[in-house]
Amino acid sequence: MSASPIDRAAQATPKGLARRIRGLSDRAIAWLFVGPSIVLLLAVNIFPLIWTINLSFTNFKANRLREAKFIGLRNYERILTDTDTWNSMQATAHFLFWTIFFQVLIGFTLAYLINKKFKGNDMWTTIIVLPMMLSPAVVGNFWTFLYQPQIGLFNYVIEFFTGVDSSSFSMIGDVNLAPWSIVIVDTWMWTPFVMLICLAGLRSIPDSIYEAAECDRASKWRQFWTLTIPMALPFLMLAVLFRGIENFKMFDLVVQLTGGGPGSLTTLTSIDLKREAFEKWRTGYASAYAVILFVTVFGLASIYVKALNKVKER
Repeated sequence: MSASPIDRAAQATPKGLARRIRGLSDRAIAWLFVGPSIVLLLAVNIFPLIWTINLSFTNFKANRLREAKFIGLRNYERILTDTDTWNSMQATAHFLFWTIFFQVLIGFTLAYLINKKFKGNDMWTTIIVLPMMLSPAVVGNFWTFLYQPQIGLFNYVIEFFTGVDSSSFSMIGDVNLAPWSIVIVDTWMWTPFVMLICLAGLRSIPDSIYEAAECDRASKWRQFWTLTIPMALPFLMLAVLFRGIENFKMFDLVVQLTGGGPGSLTTLTSIDLKREAFEKWRTGYASAYAVILFVTVFGLASIYVKALNKVKER
C-alpha cells in the first residue's frame, strides 16, 4: 500500500528538524502558522496607518525632497475650518443617505418578492444580480453614454414617460441633476448586493413561525410587520453597514461619471483627498485628511455595530 502524502512529507523531514517540531507546544505551532499572516498585516495595514498619522503632523510634500517640519495640529485645524472640506462632506452625506435608502428599500422589496416561489425564480435572480458583477469603471463608462443628452437612452426614456424634451437637460452636466445621476447608477449597481443579504435573512426565518401565525388568524400585513421585519432586521442593518462603508470611500464610479463636477458639486471626500495628495502634493495635509476620515468611519461603524449586536440579542 502506497504511503500517503503526509507520511511522505514526514519521512522527508530532516531528523533534527522533526525532533524540534515534536518539542513544540500546540500554542507554539499555532503561532508558527499565524505569525506570517500577522507580519504581513502589520506591513501592509498597520505600518502605513502609523506612518500616515506621523505625516499628518508635518508639512511634508511628496514632490519636494526636503526635510518635513513638525507643525502640530495645524493641518487638522485647516481641514476642519475649510469650507471646501465641509462641502465635500455634505456631498458625501447626501450620496450616502440616498443610495443606502434606495438600495435597502428596493433590495428588500426584490428579496421579498423573490422569496416567494414562482416560475422563473432562478432566472430573474440571476438577471437582477448581473449589475454588481461589473467593474465600477465599466459601469461608469456605460452610464456616461446612457446619460448623453443627444444620443443617450436614459433621456429618451424620460421623454417617453414625461414628455420633456430629451435634449433639454443633461443628467451629468446639470447642477440639480448631477448628484442624482450618481445615486441612480450606484443604486442600479449595488441593489442586488443588498437583495442577496436580505434574501438570506428572509430564508432563515422558519416556516413554522408563519404557520403558527396563520393558526392565530394573523393577517399577511400583521405577519410582515411583527415577524418578517423584526427577524430580517439584523440582515438589513448588516447591509446598511456594508454599503455605508463602501459608499463612504466611493471614488472610481464618480470619477467616471462626473469627475467631481459640475464645479465641485459632486466632489466626494475621496476625490477631494486624492486631489490634495496627488494633484496639489500636500502630503501632510492629505494625511491629516485621511486620518479624520478614518476616525469618522471607524467611530460611526463601532457605534453602529454595537446597535446591531443589541438587535441580534433581542
